[in-house]
Amino acid sequence: MEDREIVELYHRRDEAAIRETDRKHGRFCRRLAANLLSDDRDAEECVSDTYLAAWNRMPPDRPDSLRAFLGRIVRNISISRFRKNRAEKRYAGMEAMLSELDRCVPEGAEYIDLDRQVIADTVSRWLDTLSRTDRILFVRRYWYGDQVRELAERTGVTPNEMARRMQKLRAGLRDALAREGVEI
Repeated sequence: MEDREIVELYHRRDEAAIRETDRKHGRFCRRLAANLLSDDRDAEECVSDTYLAAWNRMPPDRPDSLRAFLGRIVRNISISRFRKNRAEKRYAGMEAMLSELDRCVPEGAEYIDLDRQVIADTVSRWLDTLSRTDRILFVRRYWYGDQVRELAERTGVTPNEMARRMQKLRAGLRDALAREGVEI
């Protein structure tokens, strides 16, 4: 079933929308949640919460890309779950990934819409300056939550080489944000 047909099921309030969403995008959602949480039960709960959120947002939302729409929801729900678990000190599955970006993005900026838009625009422009490979690596690490080890295997380098490459990319982002006047 095509995404537009699945979205139409949501708009008709047909429960088959959830089944078709899971059939077509469930694996993607589970992998994204599992990468961010490192706990299969939490990841599965986040995917279920994602389907509920999609049900509640459509209508009125009518996403052009259902995969991107679901990806953003599952990522946000997974990050919220991570923060809750971290507050409860249950595990640190995403700790390394988030701490790598701590020095690039100012604390609390995600709560201020104007700063968030400036940061988003700056990051987008900065990503456009990267090679295709570096852009993919950065997005795979910091959006999809892929481990440095996995990225190294995909590109045929050692994990240490990949860690240095990611450090160089974060330094580039930090410089781009500083040039735009985003306080770090």
